[in-house]
Amino acid sequence: MKKNLQKVMSLLCVSAMSLSMIAGCGGGNNGGTTTTETPAATEETSVEETTAAEETTEETAEETTEETAEEETTEEATEDTAAADGESTPRNETLYEAGQQWGTINDWNPMSANSNNGLALSANESARELVYETLFMFNALDGKLYPLLGSEYSWNDDQTELTVTLNSDAKWSDGSAFTAEDVAYTYDTHVKYQSSQGADFSTYVDSVEAVDDSTVLIKAKVENGVAVNPLKVTSILNTMYMMQKAYLQTVEERNGEDADKVKQDTMEDLVHTGPYAPYISNDQKAVLQRDDNYWGQASSMWGKLPVPKYIAHTIYKDNAAGQVALSQGEVDVCQQFITDVQNLWLEDDLPISTWLDDAPYGACEVMPSMFFNTEREGLDQKEVRRAIAMAVDYEQIIASAMSGQSPTFAEYPRSVVGPTDGERKYVDFDAIADLQWDNADVDGANKLLDDAGIVDSDGDGIREYNGKNLSFKAECPTGWSDWNASMEIVAAAGEKIGIDIQTYFPEASSFYDDMTTCNFDICMWSTPGAGVMNPYSKGMFYFSEEYAKLASNWSGNFGHYMNDDAEKILEALPSETDEAKLKEYYTELSRILLDECPAVALMYRPTLFYAVNESVWTNYPAADDGRNIPPTDCTDGYGIAALYELELVE
Repeated sequence: MKKNLQKVMSLLCVSAMSLSMIAGCGGGNNGGTTTTETPAATEETSVEETTAAEETTEETAEETTEETAEEETTEEATEDTAAADGESTPRNETLYEAGQQWGTINDWNPMSANSNNGLALSANESARELVYETLFMFNALDGKLYPLLGSEYSWNDDQTELTVTLNSDAKWSDGSAFTAEDVAYTYDTHVKYQSSQGADFSTYVDSVEAVDDSTVLIKAKVENGVAVNPLKVTSILNTMYMMQKAYLQTVEERNGEDADKVKQDTMEDLVHTGPYAPYISNDQKAVLQRDDNYWGQASSMWGKLPVPKYIAHTIYKDNAAGQVALSQGEVDVCQQFITDVQNLWLEDDLPISTWLDDAPYGACEVMPSMFFNTEREGLDQKEVRRAIAMAVDYEQIIASAMSGQSPTFAEYPRSVVGPTDGERKYVDFDAIADLQWDNADVDGANKLLDDAGIVDSDGDGIREYNGKNLSFKAECPTGWSDWNASMEIVAAAGEKIGIDIQTYFPEASSFYDDMTTCNFDICMWSTPGAGVMNPYSKGMFYFSEEYAKLASNWSGNFGHYMNDDAEKILEALPSETDEAKLKEYYTELSRILLDECPAVALMYRPTLFYAVNESVWTNYPAADDGRNIPPTDCTDGYGIAALYELELVE
């Protein structure tokens, strides 16, 4: 599977980004109704599965000295349990993942704001399609939407109505037909109970209606005869998980239609359309089991079942534990940052490979960024935010935290867009050159603060603002080693300019609570990757006031930065088609981002890390294999097609 593809990354990124913009606009400009051709699903060839790392239990010395008989009984029971568990998910039937699930799953509810369910619920541009399914799957390689529960979609001439035709073979796990009523009720329920998606989409979608059993009509909200945001409306196709109307009504009834209770329902008795169902879920691991009655084996879809019978994910403490498991063949697909990943095959001679042989080893599309809480005193001053940004040693982040798995900001200067030609064509970098800063410009940062009168007046080494020391916490989830290292470098930069920044690495679930409710000083999160809305989605990520106003905000602008000029541009972008005007808009957004620094990109990075161990399974997607399956860990968007082509190693 190894390859020599130094040119592939740039070609891949250009194709993905440019085509995603075309797809997002809903087709061509000809008169009449524009139908988007959805490519047929790739035919699958083989079976594959991977299972896992055994959990180890540490027992205390005190216990071993006291009750020998009880201990022997416990050991026997433990052995029996382990044997049963091993038999329930045989290694040659199980695909083991790492880097998706951190901590215990809380629920299986797509409307929940605190599911902590990375294995099943990841409704981004390339949604995780294992348990619940979206209408279409996004493919980051070509920027197209591929059919799943939906077979085709089309916009009317002025992009105010989006018609979706459903796959007539699609069924729920209880055997009932998937219909347009389910689509409409899914959307209406999100809106009724104001889930994060419901609150978000209701700004742009007027209604979702069932025309007949197999036809859905999505009406865009219109202002002055123009759809408010056709890009956003299109994205509902690949980001919203479908739920069964009858099941949702059951959930509503047992919770008395109380919004909080409905959104907090664990949905352990879920009805779903996806190829896998919950099987094991505890604080040690999570396992999904294939539904052998899955509708997707129909000839209109995949024509067969996915190869692995089980998808399993051991709950690792941190990246290091996941990497050890990958090296030992206990993990098959690893979505984790691995320092010097190339050494796994170059020095250790392990059967491990990545999407690309050479750095950055994956397709860089996102920008992990630090957000400043602009509602916190001190951080509400742009001079403080910009000074911190200027003082950071980004080259150290790339060299040490990322081990070179990122282009530099010297190669790709900062802006609101990513490091791909498909996005960078929308920014005039000469026009914002004077706002760029040198790497680790400590002198410039100190001067900026001094000139603003933000000084250390009491000689304790920390500057004050309004008589209070500038002291902040910089946080991201514990165990995310590359992000943790990045935040440490940010903290070190603060020390050099008289700002006290302490790192704080809580468990992922606690961090999510902090980030989504603006309960932080400085936090870190990634921009959207490839999608039907790029680069618009990145502008929204940094600036959207609508996101900031969400009670539980997973979408962006986590620091609640407000800028009227940026908001006006965001309102104009979705309906704008003139290339020159688009460039003007994105250049201005970049100017605001660099001048005001509400958030600052710390690196460029692949949307998903992707390293595979081929000791059990093989035939994983590779950049040069011609199959057009993206490296989204065999689970996300059209990347799930990989599950139908895996083969056991003989």
